[in-house]
Amino acid sequence: QVRLVESGGGLVQTGGSLTLSCAASGTIFSINAMGWHRQAPGKQRELVANITSGGNTNYADSVKGRFTISRDNAKNTVYLQMNSLKPEDTAVYYCNADIRGTRIFAERRFWGQGTQVTVSS
Repeated sequence: QVRLVESGGGLVQTGGSLTLSCAASGTIFSINAMGWHRQAPGKQRELVANITSGGNTNYADSVKGRFTISRDNAKNTVYLQMNSLKPEDTAVYYCNADIRGTRIFAERRFWGQGTQVTVSS
């Protein structure tokens, strides 16, 4: 069915930048909201940012002014531009997308496998 594949994670120094990408593929009818969550060791998964199909965005307070979420609907891809990275940004980042398949009408949330972002001090 539908798959979400993240890329762009890695190791970066404090103050550096990194861009994450997440591409959806498969039997997709439509994609509504897309977004990013992250999970640090020993902590719950938390919302980082989301973007609606119309381009409205929402950010966690901890990343406002530093991260930018965007999407390319033609490529079924969502991006997360991360600037001024801090050690506390270290986590596994998961993309998500609310998708209707070509066969199944009901919308459901799909998740990527996650990509590791490590920020060194």
